Amino acid sequence: MKSLLTCAAALCTVCGVAAADTRVITFEDLAEDFHGESFTHMGVTYRDINLVSGVFPDGDTFGPQVGDEVVIEDATLAYNDFPGWGSPEKALTFGGAFVPGDNLSVGRISSVTMDLDVMMQSASMDILFYENGPWGGIEWHLDALLGGSVVASDTILISDLGGRDNITTDVLSVQASAFDQLHLYARFGAEYSLPRALIDDFTLETVPASGALAAFGLAGMAGLRRRR
Repeated sequence: MKSLLTCAAALCTVCGVAAADTRVITFEDLAEDFHGESFTHMGVTYRDINLVSGVFPDGDTFGPQVGDEVVIEDATLAYNDFPGWGSPEKALTFGGAFVPGDNLSVGRISSVTMDLDVMMQSASMDILFYENGPWGGIEWHLDALLGGSVVASDTILISDLGGRDNITTDVLSVQASAFDQLHLYARFGAEYSLPRALIDDFTLETVPASGALAAFGLAGMAGLRRRR
């Protein structure tokens, strides 16, 4: 009986300190190509790509970009210029075009929904995008949602210094007790907008599975009783 109680205490201790699983998505296992209007990779389903209307900072408007797809780019030249960003050579973007080989197209992003296969407690992504020029004043958003309600969000305001546009990098990240969906989108004021970006090193951390470990512990205890 003493050894049974010792095992039970040890299992409870393990349950209390269950570690979260970290998933780093670098896209290196994917071919440079179009991957469809809806695409599932490493537990993330990307869908509803750019199916919104909105406005550019100069007042021009756009409608839903019907047919836009998940795109994997071989972004070698971008990594050469920004060696501290992401993980060479592949990157994620969206739209209707890509440039084969080392050169690249920085795809358009107005709104993308990402369904997650398990509950997560944090998410981050390296983002490379155009700033200034025609893009200044647009704001990137990353929302974490649970059951359709926003539980955390992060934003990046695109620089508006005028002149010619240029490429820069940053990180979007969110953290909450639990969420099952992410929404990446761009706004100019109260409306959607359509800037251009690449995404890499998409990192997700799961909610610790203490409940599952607790169930395992109870099953193990039952087994010990039967064996005794």
